[in-house]
Amino acid sequence: MSQDLWLQNYDAACRLSQEIAENIHERNRQQRTGGNTAKLNMTLRASLQKLKQNIAQLRETLIRASAQRHIMQAEADRRQNLVDDLATRETRLNASFNGDISEAEPARSSLMTGGHGSGHAVNPWLVNESEETRGLGFGEIKHQQQQIIEAQDAGLDALAAVISRQKQMGQEIGNELGEQNEIIDDLAQLVDKTDSRIKNVTHRVKLLDTKSASCGECSASVEPL
Repeated sequence: MSQDLWLQNYDAACRLSQEIAENIHERNRQQRTGGNTAKLNMTLRASLQKLKQNIAQLRETLIRASAQRHIMQAEADRRQNLVDDLATRETRLNASFNGDISEAEPARSSLMTGGHGSGHAVNPWLVNESEETRGLGFGEIKHQQQQIIEAQDAGLDALAAVISRQKQMGQEIGNELGEQNEIIDDLAQLVDKTDSRIKNVTHRVKLLDTKSASCGECSASVEPL
């Protein structure tokens, strides 16, 4: 299963923030050694602007996906936290670029290795990062996100199977009700016909009773010879 496009864009934005942090470190190093930093400053301005645009796009697509129920609410909240962290990093990168904070905050080693002496690259400038992703590299976060998505997909498949079974049961119940309605209609017609026959028989019996009474009166009125 291919990775979610939003997560791909998020990974790209994180890599861009890593690149910006490294370029700021290099720019500051050149400033200390008297090097020409004009080209790096121009590159940094363009990269910071691109990062800002990428974060705005991540927010917009996340809001749209959440509103259209393309992702579950828990995943939407988790991604919102990731975007907020990334926005905080972008603010700190801008401050560092403009010289508002020193390079020691975060430390140079954290910028380059995420605080790990092994040199394993992780997301830089992590501020208020969740416990689930703290200390994880890009690949590890990507794998974790993939596992979450796969678990959600499995849950959605199970839910779809339950809904399918319920739909089938509903159709079977509907068919059975239709058959029972037909039986009830047939019984109603039979009752109507029986009622009509009873009325006809009752009417005939009354006629016979009337004729019988008339004949009895005629016989009584004849005198014997």
